[in-house]
Amino acid sequence: MRNASLAVLITLPALISIAPQMARAQSAELEQACVAVAQSFMLVPTLKTGVVQSFPELDPPGARLTYSTRANPEPTDYTNEINCEFDKAQAPFGLKRFCISNTCYSASEKEDENRRRFLEVKALMDRQKR
Repeated sequence: MRNASLAVLITLPALISIAPQMARAQSAELEQACVAVAQSFMLVPTLKTGVVQSFPELDPPGARLTYSTRANPEPTDYTNEINCEFDKAQAPFGLKRFCISNTCYSASEKEDENRRRFLEVKALMDRQKR
């Protein structure tokens, strides 16, 4: 028990020094792009977000978030999740793929309807760049 406590004390400063680096990896721009994907897909003008995470350092870069379409959501209302993948970590991002709940949408999806929904959202995202 004493050795375990000592190990925690030794590694704690290293973990604390890593935490600010992890926070810097977040990308507000990627997160906002994923919110725009969700709004476009669900045809809603506003979206309330819960937990939002982005990963500009991954390949492909992406973001994921929980959301609610309710006007005044309670903390328990953030049960919907969207994951977005992009071509690049900076604008213009280039939507590559997104998943809502357990359904994914991309240009290479086998389901015609899922592929069509992806192409619609991608077209809307591309229009925003102009």
